[in-house]
Amino acid sequence: MPDDVALSADERAELERLRAEVADLRSQVAAAPDVVAPTAVAPPPRPRRQRWRSVVATLLIVIACIMAPLAGVAVWSKNLITNTDRYVTTVAPLARDPAIQAAVSDKITAEIFANLDVTGLTNEAVDALATRGLPPRVATGLHALSEPLSDGVQSFVRTEVGKVVASDAFADAWVTANRSAHTALVAALTGQTGQGITIANGTVSINLGPFIQVVKQRLVDRGFELANRIPDINPSFTVLQSDAITKAQSAFSLLTAIGNWSPVVVLVLLALGVYVAKDHRRALIGAGLGLAGGMLALGIGILVLRALYLDTRPAGVLTYEAAAAFYDTLVRFLRLGLRTVLVFGLVIALAGFFTGRSVTAVRARAGLSRGIAWLRGGAEKAGFRTGPVGAWVYSYKRVLRIAVIAIAALVLVFWDQPTGRVIIGITLAVLVALVIIEFLGRPPSPAAPEPPEAETPAATPEVSDAPPTAPVAVASSQAHDTSEADVRS
Repeated sequence: MPDDVALSADERAELERLRAEVADLRSQVAAAPDVVAPTAVAPPPRPRRQRWRSVVATLLIVIACIMAPLAGVAVWSKNLITNTDRYVTTVAPLARDPAIQAAVSDKITAEIFANLDVTGLTNEAVDALATRGLPPRVATGLHALSEPLSDGVQSFVRTEVGKVVASDAFADAWVTANRSAHTALVAALTGQTGQGITIANGTVSINLGPFIQVVKQRLVDRGFELANRIPDINPSFTVLQSDAITKAQSAFSLLTAIGNWSPVVVLVLLALGVYVAKDHRRALIGAGLGLAGGMLALGIGILVLRALYLDTRPAGVLTYEAAAAFYDTLVRFLRLGLRTVLVFGLVIALAGFFTGRSVTAVRARAGLSRGIAWLRGGAEKAGFRTGPVGAWVYSYKRVLRIAVIAIAALVLVFWDQPTGRVIIGITLAVLVALVIIEFLGRPPSPAAPEPPEAETPAATPEVSDAPPTAPVAVASSQAHDTSEADVRS
């Protein structure tokens, strides 16, 4: 070939050598295993959704939320019927209620004048004076004044009775009478009798004579001497018809059992529902809202029953105002309890929501963290250092949080008759404690890094610009340079 003729002997030898190297490299590349392009890894199959867990959890929580109002009514009824102290505490404020005082004053006045005929006494006095020489014309005029005189006496007695009813003596007598009445009721329901309690003539009754005596004595002390003419009467207060005692005793036993166990059953069902659910936090929110909704439904039911009671109250027993005061006072502890559970449910729902992964919850926690960090930074600038305490709190932050929540739960459980205000106060105390833990907890300062040793240029390894996928080419180039140097030498 012309090109080969134009080459010198050295150039021709170099060309042959390069061709041999190229052939050798091609043989190495052909012998090397083929590089397989990475294939896309298929995602693992999604596990089958365990729908039964969601269904069972929802069912348990719904049943518990439906039972919650019934459990509240059962506990309230049990305490009201079986606990005399609770019953007396419930009805004691009625002695201070103006509507009840007015109704009792009217009743006492009517009972007094049923046993004290002022008109008859006036006519007897006028007739006695007429037999002793009172002119007939004057006697006739006095007879005509007997009715207005009786009305005036009744007005005076009504006023004095009102004062008596508004006194502490009446409040004490009211409590005593109601305690005796409730003791008789419990004795009738349990099949027992005791002092001051009788079960005869088809009724269960107690003696209210001492109460009438207190009213009579107070009237005499206020100058109404005619009250001495009121006979010593011992009216009986009917508590329960004896023909219904057997049925009432059965219902009493059932109510006692339900009142003891229904709250426990509700809590167990709620706990199981939250535990079985796949998303515990969402189930917790649902349980809290369900409890609050159940208590709201109970409150509406109480209002409906109030309207029915006032519309169907027995005529001539209580006025509308007195009946309304009696109903509101009787259910006040039930209303207090439902408000407490409602607030508790809302607190649980809010706690579950703000510890979740929603945008609002995340932003709220981030804002709170920034605020705490800002306060910590300001305190550190002012010279406040937590030191080892901060490092310890930071190390045991999770344990401290759990301890705070556990202590709050124990306080709530052992609090005697907690209210909505108590729950809100405990919740705020928990939040303050968690903020303090976050404020004090600071990671320990890292140790200062040692300065790196100075490196000489000779010790610095050279970085090759050759691509990592061509090691054979780099090695052959180095071998070529070495052989060329040997030839030249």
